[in-house]
Amino acid sequence: MTQVHEKERQLHREVAETVEASIPEVEVLAVELGGPEHITVYVDHPAGVDHALCERVTSELRSFLDRYRVDVSSPGFERPLRTRAHFERAVGQRVAVRTAVEVGGRKRFRGEVVDAGESAAIAIGEERVEIPYEAIVRGNLIEEGGKA
Repeated sequence: MTQVHEKERQLHREVAETVEASIPEVEVLAVELGGPEHITVYVDHPAGVDHALCERVTSELRSFLDRYRVDVSSPGFERPLRTRAHFERAVGQRVAVRTAVEVGGRKRFRGEVVDAGESAAIAIGEERVEIPYEAIVRGNLIEEGGKA
């Protein structure tokens, strides 16, 4: 796995621990590096994500502001998918997935999530590909008619 993706995973653990411990029901979906000094934190909440929640999350991440410019965002239409629980909620929907290592000879996949068991099962035409969660670098819902 590349250094960038390992750093994102480490930051995700740190950010999730900080935010989820202090703001009830907030889930940190993903943390993405936008450069060496910029992170985007995608959050969700059962009641939705508004500007006030993003401000509150940003406030909880004060300790990161000395190292990073921090943007906090709702998941939007192209919701980030990284974990088994994320893929379980996406069964039946179209996704784009990129992996750190080759799976079945490639690293990029577009298709429909058909199962979320021990790995994410993606149907690409007639082919079914099992993608281990730990190999996923980026995963997003594809807005119908849109691009991911």
